[in-house]
Amino acid sequence: MHQLTLAEIARGLADKKFSSEELTKTLLARIAQLDPQLNSFITLTEDLALEQARAADARRANGETGALLGAPIAHKDLFCTLGVRTSCASKMLDNFKAPYDATVVAKLAAAGAVSLGKTNMDEFAMGSANESSYYGAVKNPWNLEHVPGGSSGGSAAAVAARLLPAATGTDTGGSIRQPAALTNLTGLKPTYGRVSRWGMIAYASSLDQAGPLARTAEDCAILLQGMAGFDPQDSTSIDEPVPDFSANLNGSLQGLRIGVPAEFFSEGLDPRIAELIHNSVKELEKLGAVIKPISLPNMQHAIPAYYVIAPAEASSNLSRFDGVRFGHRCENPKDLTDLYKRSRAEGFGPEVQRRILVGAYALSAGYYDAYYLQAQKIRRLIKNDFMTAFNEVDIILGPTTPNPAWKIGAKNSDPVSAYLEDVYTITANLAGLPGLSMPAGFVDGLPVGVQLLAPYFQEGRLLNVAHQYQLHTDWHTRSPAGF
Repeated sequence: MHQLTLAEIARGLADKKFSSEELTKTLLARIAQLDPQLNSFITLTEDLALEQARAADARRANGETGALLGAPIAHKDLFCTLGVRTSCASKMLDNFKAPYDATVVAKLAAAGAVSLGKTNMDEFAMGSANESSYYGAVKNPWNLEHVPGGSSGGSAAAVAARLLPAATGTDTGGSIRQPAALTNLTGLKPTYGRVSRWGMIAYASSLDQAGPLARTAEDCAILLQGMAGFDPQDSTSIDEPVPDFSANLNGSLQGLRIGVPAEFFSEGLDPRIAELIHNSVKELEKLGAVIKPISLPNMQHAIPAYYVIAPAEASSNLSRFDGVRFGHRCENPKDLTDLYKRSRAEGFGPEVQRRILVGAYALSAGYYDAYYLQAQKIRRLIKNDFMTAFNEVDIILGPTTPNPAWKIGAKNSDPVSAYLEDVYTITANLAGLPGLSMPAGFVDGLPVGVQLLAPYFQEGRLLNVAHQYQLHTDWHTRSPAGF
């Protein structure tokens, strides 16, 4: 049963081939057996999962249907979950049990999804490798010596290892798409505002967006359907009708205009990945797509702009973790200043501290105009580049990452080299666009992803292209040895 996709599970449950309770018990046993190798979970919620599975079986017995009814999933451990530890993979929140459900958690629970637990991640979603977690690094099931990508690496590793069919993630600068690429999954970052951020512990509020990680585009469509929708509790949520994301998966790609930016194939891209991306282009051409060269001239400024804006917002968001109201609190503080200093120094790991310091500097009185304001201007230029490009093409295609997964610890002494792994993904976050990564082949036995970007609220178009590509390729069907 562990090899079944979400779509196959929905059909199996509908045909009474197995119950949700049977499936849940099978996957919980598999997690207990295999996850010690991966470290992909922070918290398992066995009792809650079995309770939800039995409730889903009862709803089906009463005639209720639904693609997610009884389907097992897991949540990245920054979605608040009532009564369950929600740690953000940080010592700061190691003892925090959320007093409410995030909107994403509540919506998926209402749809009947069964939550098996909370997955490991980079601390406060800050990282590209899932190495900054207080609970230890997550390992890539394709090679246990390599990273799975971050910050949604726990979700990605668990799905790739067939511990469960799908999981939620969040994407601030590529944190769904990059681990999807490095673990041979399909991962979708929706348009900013498409999915509620309420109850999702914030890293950078103008960039964060929740989305699905699964093995196929079809499964991403199913999970996104349960997550998306306007939420009046979230001031950044957009009141836009939610289409049936599965409805047009089988639409023809005849005449679809795909733009390939020259800037995506510049120095720094592994030539073997470039070859696989060009092979993907040829495959889509066979399906009727028309390929057009385009330019995104301001892409070169994306990394510096992002690494001013994101840390600036992080320094503001993380100021609430002060040792006073909740979270880690140092022992025997001498005074209030000592309480703040030691609680934060003890509670936050090195990468989080680094980004808080960068952000506080960028927002300080003497440097706000020179750094943060300039970065926001560059952000607008990047958005304008995309708007110009989408006047000519329907989809933009390129690599998801410049390199395959690197060895655990290889970039620890040079954080900037890890930041550069986000070079192709962060532009979508800066512009608020939807983006998808799908499997495109292997380099040295490690997966490679191809990225698709679309205009605002065109997630269905991305899913259609990815689904058609997956009907004619088999990269996404391959699973890591030993799992």
